[in-house]
Amino acid sequence: MSRIGKMPISVPAGVDVKVENNCVTVKGPKGTLTQQFRPELGIEVKDGVINVTRPDDQRQNRSLHGLTRTLIHNMVEGVTNGYSKTLEIEGVGYRAIKQGKKVTLNLGYSHPVVIEETDMIKIDVPQPNQIIISGIDKQAVGQFAAKVREKRPPEPYKGKGIRYAGEHIIRKEGKAGKGKK
Repeated sequence: MSRIGKMPISVPAGVDVKVENNCVTVKGPKGTLTQQFRPELGIEVKDGVINVTRPDDQRQNRSLHGLTRTLIHNMVEGVTNGYSKTLEIEGVGYRAIKQGKKVTLNLGYSHPVVIEETDMIKIDVPQPNQIIISGIDKQAVGQFAAKVREKRPPEPYKGKGIRYAGEHIIRKEGKAGKGKK
């Protein structure tokens, strides 16, 4: 049995979970998330606890068991607490400025890079070299943060670019210089 898949998911107060034809809808204080899951798996809500069951031990059902449980747990966690990713901007002249729902990034290009908030994703710029991306969908927050990081990934020589908070960049040595004759 899957160690992750067999764990029950406790539903906190203020969160409403509905399951219809393996379509799970989770409503909470921060919003609503809906996702369709495979029909082979059994999803049941009873007494404030969600359980995911699988019909047999076939390879595909075993792999989907833990995945489905984790996705439902992420939905419950997202509508109660939400998710956020922090990005740091490193480099001389590199900065972020928020204007309304748009964030303008100066990343050393000849033009500024403009990123817009969506209705699912909120962007906050507490300092010119820090961006906080938050939302209720864990996958959407991670994907959006990856797209922002992609605008100028950190380079290995000086470490300039956009990185996740706490990310370690493996540095390379520069040129060794001319050899002696």
